[in-house]
This record gives sequence, C-alpha cells and structure tokens, in this order.
Amino acid sequence: MGQPTHAQNWWRSAVIYQVYVRSFADGDGDGTGDLAGVRAKLPYLAELGVDALWFNPWYLSPMKDGGYDVADYRVIDPAFGTLAEAEKLIAEAKELGIRTLVDIVPNHVSDQHPWFRAALAQGPERELFHFRPGRGEHGELPPNDWPSQFAGSAEPVWTRLPDGTWYLHLFTPEQPDLNWAHPAVRQEHEEILRFWFERGVAGVRIDSAALLAKDPDLPDFVEGRDPHPYVDRDELHDIYRSWRTVADAYDGIFVGEVWLPDTERFARYLRPDELHTAFNFSFLSCPWDAGRLRTSIDETLAEHAPIGAPATWVLCNHDVTRTVTRYGRADTGFDFATKAFGTPTDLALGTRRARAGALLSLALPGAVYLYQGEELGLPEAEIPCDRIQDPMHFRSGGTDPGRDGCRVPLPWTADAPYAGFGGEPWLPQPSGWSAYAADLQAADPGSMLSLYRAALTIRPEFGDGSLTWLPAPEGVLAFARPGQEGRLLCVVNLADAPADLPAHSRLLLGSGPLDPQGRLPKDTAVWLRG
Repeated sequence: MGQPTHAQNWWRSAVIYQVYVRSFADGDGDGTGDLAGVRAKLPYLAELGVDALWFNPWYLSPMKDGGYDVADYRVIDPAFGTLAEAEKLIAEAKELGIRTLVDIVPNHVSDQHPWFRAALAQGPERELFHFRPGRGEHGELPPNDWPSQFAGSAEPVWTRLPDGTWYLHLFTPEQPDLNWAHPAVRQEHEEILRFWFERGVAGVRIDSAALLAKDPDLPDFVEGRDPHPYVDRDELHDIYRSWRTVADAYDGIFVGEVWLPDTERFARYLRPDELHTAFNFSFLSCPWDAGRLRTSIDETLAEHAPIGAPATWVLCNHDVTRTVTRYGRADTGFDFATKAFGTPTDLALGTRRARAGALLSLALPGAVYLYQGEELGLPEAEIPCDRIQDPMHFRSGGTDPGRDGCRVPLPWTADAPYAGFGGEPWLPQPSGWSAYAADLQAADPGSMLSLYRAALTIRPEFGDGSLTWLPAPEGVLAFARPGQEGRLLCVVNLADAPADLPAHSRLLLGSGPLDPQGRLPKDTAVWLRG
C-alpha cells in the first residue's frame, strides 16, 4: 500500500496534527479518549485543514508512562478500541484527504511485554535486554552510574531483581531498554513497521530516536565523553538505513525525535537514505525574542539545506508547556529543568503572542506539527497534586509538575458536561475550560480556532520554497516567500513599539488588528501579498 507516487512529497510542507488519543475525545463515555472519539471528530479535523494525524502510542500498555511503555505493538489498547477500529480510522481519514502517522518506541518496551516477562523467567530473551551483574562485594551496586532520562530525576537507571542481576531502563523501571545489538530486536521492529504500513499508515514518528544503541561495555558516564555511551552513537545510522528500505517499499515517511545540540550530527539522521524529517526542538524551546527566533530559524534552515531535507516547526507537544502559558511568562523559553509549580502567567499576553507565533511558524518553509488544543488556544492546566499521573512528577520527588498540564482532555461543547469531552475525564478539566470549547470558537471569527482555519487555508501557497529576510526595525521579523500568485510576506512585531509594514498589495491575515495608523502592534503578526 502507500500513497500514490505523485503525492510522495506531501510531507515536505504538510501540517501534521498530533493526537494524544487519551485526551482528544471520549466516544464511549468512560472518561478516556478513544478511537471512536477521534473518528467522530474527523470532519472537524478536515475542516481545520490538516494534512495528516500523528497518533501518540495507542498500543496495548499498562500506561505507566502515558502509553510509551508498550506491551504489544500489534494490539490496540482496549481503553482506546480495537485494531479493526484503527484500520477504519486510517481508512476514513484517508477518504477525507488526511494521512496517518503512528508512534514507534524502539528504545524500550513495557515490563509486561512478552519478551521481558520471559527474560524475568530466566529465558534466552534476556539477551534482548541489558542484564548485568552488580558491582560491589555482593553485587549490591548498579553496573554503572548513568543518569535517568527524566529531567531533574536522580533515580537510578538500573533495577535489581531477586536473583541479584540488574536490568537497564533509561526511563522508568517499567520500561526496560532493548539490546539493539541483537539481530532479533532489529528484525522485530522492521516487521512492526511493515505491519502498520500494510494497514495504510503514511508514516512513523520515532520516539527517542537517538538513544537506541548503547556502548556494549556500558561504561560509567563521563560528561563530554565522545562517543557518548548511549546518545547519538554511530551504530544508529545502520539501523535507520535498514528502516528506510522498509519505508520506501510503501512510500512511507519517518520523523525522528532527535534532541541533539550538534547541528552537524543532527543532520546526519536526515541523509537521503535515513530519516525523512526530524523534530526541531531548537524552535520549540526558543523564547519569544526576535533575535533568538531568527537565529533558530537560520540555523535550522542551514542545517537542513546541504542534505535537501525539509525543516519541521512546532510550538508545543504532549511533553511541553502549552504555548499560551509559556509565552505569558517572564521566561518564554522552555526547559524541562525549570518547570515549577505556581509560575506567574499573563494569559492575555501569552494568547496574543501565541496567535502571532502561529502565523510565524505556519509561514516558514517545511512541515509544521500542531499539537491538539493549540488551535483552541488552551493554556497549561495546573493539576492538583493528588490527581497527577505523570511519572516525571514522582521521579522528581514531587518538585516537577510533570506533563499532565498539557494533556488535559479537550473542550468540544460549551454547554455539555465536561465540555463535551465525554465521561468524567481521566485528568480534571480546570474551571472555565468550557470557554475554550470548539463550538464557541467556530462561531467566533476572532477566535484562535478561526485564526488557525484561515491560516491553514492560505498556507499551501507558502509551500516548501525559499525564505528571504527583509529589512526591518530591531525586534521585528520580516521575510518573503515565493507564492503561487507572487511574493508572500510575513511580518512579526516583537518590539515594544508599533512597526510600519513593508510595501504590499493586500493584507491576507493578521493575528490581531492593525493600529489606527495602519501599523503592526507589538506581539502581532501579519501575512501580506507582496
């Protein structure tokens, strides 16, 4: 299966909507979002104008880490539905012109995965994981001192079993790391890819894509050691070249979650025989600052240019503080290490900036990922401590609020119970949540939803072409893009004073109104016809 050859490059300029199923829409009223809920909202997504849906893991899972602890990749978790429903969803979305991407988590599995259960029973499956004897006189010390991948966590990455051996888990103990030096691990994942491509998915998002390969000696962690014992090892590229052969047989595409500060190393994953795209975390974490944003944009485009890969742009995802809240704080950047309870936020300011940020990101060359609820302008929710479920909170000793605040179930209908989500949600919705409901926003031409709908209608004109910066006052970003009917301009004012607009023939869209003199106010963006 796969997309027709004439559409193989759809991903280069696509808008891909991230669906966190558990919080999207509840079709059966049990308080957990499910595939029935997504299927019922496909017309909404089609009207929004997105090109594809990326689903966070929907597989069988004990949900110790939001589904990123997978027990079986070929089974849909019963909380979400069935494999037959997933196949229907993929097909129905495709009929509406919307492709589907699934999430693969290759670094680890759940401790309930059949392989790991057999490994615990002393089976040969132990070779598929990293089991080691401990150090110390009686093996009471872990095999090495690697730090946890959960930011701010001092928790060990080794767990000792009753037989005295230890197993490695870069995340939680319920997520044992796989041994990617074993051929059976590679073979299984290539078969999983074929399984989903055969069911019509257009692509795969790869979780923690730079962590799979480990130094076989599992040495102690030394800051700055090159190569790193478990991040961005050269062995990874052979794995992804093999995966690319599988994807090419179906015209499928990959997007990798690759957090790397070295732009040259990052670009290696995007060579023509490896991944198609990778997430751009530099832009996502960048503060609302003209100079920093321009640098991020320039560096992103520069690192992609030599290999001909398109950039990706994203403002928020299921792990990150929502844009409206982040942009309304004194520190408008994002860093897991600085997350804290009770951070003061100006939501009106954050909303104004998020509207401008939406037009900025959607005007850039490449693909855009849109996290569910961003089109509604949802703020980050502060979850009561006794309702937090994210393991990041507990592994920080309770200091990190975790990621649940951006995962609160969506508001669909203002006057319905639980804002139309379905049953009582698995995470509590804040008071006033119904004010963000999609039905209210659809009827309001000035809403965030209406802005996104208008922007996604115009955006295909921008495509994946070049970007040319235009002269602009300090604090103002202005650039031109080639359009189908002449140049398109994007101007974003991050300065303290209103800015004059460059010469143009027409105002296509604005994140807010111009001032009475026709100037662009602070924290506002416009799209212009040149």
